[in-house]
Amino acid sequence: MKAASGRIRIIGGQLRNSRLDVPDLPGLRPTAERVRETLFNWLAPIIGGARCLDLYAGTGALGIEAWSRGAAGVQFVERDARAAQALRDNLARLKVAGGQVAATDAQVFLQGAAQPYGLVFLDPPFALGLWTAVAERLEQGGWLTPAAWIYVESPKAAPPPLPASWLPHREGTAGEVRYALYRRVAPGA
Repeated sequence: MKAASGRIRIIGGQLRNSRLDVPDLPGLRPTAERVRETLFNWLAPIIGGARCLDLYAGTGALGIEAWSRGAAGVQFVERDARAAQALRDNLARLKVAGGQVAATDAQVFLQGAAQPYGLVFLDPPFALGLWTAVAERLEQGGWLTPAAWIYVESPKAAPPPLPASWLPHREGTAGEVRYALYRRVAPGA
């Protein structure tokens, strides 16, 4: 679902009602406000102090919302240089400490030295079909804590195959989008 063009709103936490500038870029699909509200209600018990990875960050709305609600830090990954710069500008304007932007492709980023995250947002461009490959890299590459939470947005009609260690926790739909929260159970646990 597409948010209102130009600006979207942070809905909770210390940045509540702050606006994010949204560049007009093809394929940019910010997570709808009501989906973010539902997701962060689900995450409320675990968001405080979490280290987050926002892959395919786009506007950064998910990661900034996490930081606003008490996440310890957020690593944003966005390959489009204009979107990455808009994200940096929003972080600076809102004085978001603990937010870093990597202006690179998510798959290239995941080839680097792994740092485990407790919360990952996985929302790649739908047309590219990257969920399974990126999920496997997250799972096998040391990017997830043993009990990590992973949020996945995908087309409602075609939920992606994901690692067996990612157990569905909650899910919903909004228009043609399926959004789901998974809890990782580390192999051997």
